[in-house]
Amino acid sequence: MNDTPWANRVHVGFFGRRNAGKSSLVNAVTGQDTAVVSAVKGTTTDPVFKAMEILPLGPALIIDTPGIDDEGELGELRVRRAKRTLNKTNVAVLVIDAAAPNPGAEDGLYPGERELIGIFREKNIPHIIALNKADLLGGPDAAGTPGEGNAASPPAPRPLESALPVSAKTGVGVQELKERIAALAKTDDPRLRILGDLIRPGDFVVLVTPIDKAAPQGRLILPQQQTIRDVLEADAAAVVVKEFELRETLEHLGKKPALVVTDSQVFAKVSADTPPEVPLTSFSILFARFKGFLAPAVRGVRALDALEDGDPILVCEGCTHHRQCDDIGTVKLPRWIRQHTGKNPAFVFRSGGDFPEDLAPYKLVLHCGACMLGEREMKYRRDCAADQGVPFTNYGIAIAHIQGILRRSVAVFPHILAELEE
Repeated sequence: MNDTPWANRVHVGFFGRRNAGKSSLVNAVTGQDTAVVSAVKGTTTDPVFKAMEILPLGPALIIDTPGIDDEGELGELRVRRAKRTLNKTNVAVLVIDAAAPNPGAEDGLYPGERELIGIFREKNIPHIIALNKADLLGGPDAAGTPGEGNAASPPAPRPLESALPVSAKTGVGVQELKERIAALAKTDDPRLRILGDLIRPGDFVVLVTPIDKAAPQGRLILPQQQTIRDVLEADAAAVVVKEFELRETLEHLGKKPALVVTDSQVFAKVSADTPPEVPLTSFSILFARFKGFLAPAVRGVRALDALEDGDPILVCEGCTHHRQCDDIGTVKLPRWIRQHTGKNPAFVFRSGGDFPEDLAPYKLVLHCGACMLGEREMKYRRDCAADQGVPFTNYGIAIAHIQGILRRSVAVFPHILAELEE
């Protein structure tokens, strides 16, 4: 479970005001000292991420965020970062100090808490309201002992009356909170697999995997690992070769492969070495579909042909790997785009979580395969571009288009091919 990639984990975010006990509750849920706890307001200054397995949920990424009532110029920056975390959150937990509801509001909520609930609903994020510090309220639900604590505490106002009383201090309600999180998380996601639905048991799939210098010694990069696993789960066979071994492998395989999948960087050579009757695509194109943005990415790639000198292109990568001298995103793709268009666009590079909210200045967003980003975050990025009228595509689709093999590389998806032929 600990080897499950972050992108494949359920992202559970804990949000709330300073000193509501978010970090203490995170530690109670994880059973570890995941977050630093202090009585000082604003102890959590940046989102804290912890990948772990939580029963009954399974592999999860727990996110502790700064208080949404932080103050000052630096505090505003922390609040923005906390809210930005919602773009990758699958289940949100709003932590409220049960012993200190807003006395000036009928619903007991402070403005920031009310705003968060509105954002949860706007973004369609399943959420739970956790009334932390229930041990201070008294009653049978407080700390397991009826009457303990402040028995004179008033009943929780709406909508807090339907919230879950918990105590990070005593553990009351923590197990039920984990069960509620698990119930809200997707457990039987019907989305398409990477390629398992494209092949049948007994098929051969040839995977062309150049040895990437950016990958750690002795390992394949994540999309290759995940694709091999998906082939095996489909009861098919994965034949893994480097680009210079493909032609001879196909000649001696003795059976036509159901599919050839290649790293986009060697698309042209692999296309030339793969017979026309053998379906061909790339890891990057498969992941565009897996992350839910293949159709808009195919439409968006047409923007390459309308570029002019100086047009800004935003190049985004979901990870922050060490850049090599001939890096695909910062070196090869810009070179190929200049050669293809005969123009000299201006390239702006972003990586990891550094994705700008204002995309209006750009003529195109060119994204990696997003193997390190969850589907929700990729939907947010794609929607940002769509809302601002900026074309959005990815590396593999752009390379296939530049090399004149886009139709061939998406032919395994007839509905996408139909769009190209419109």
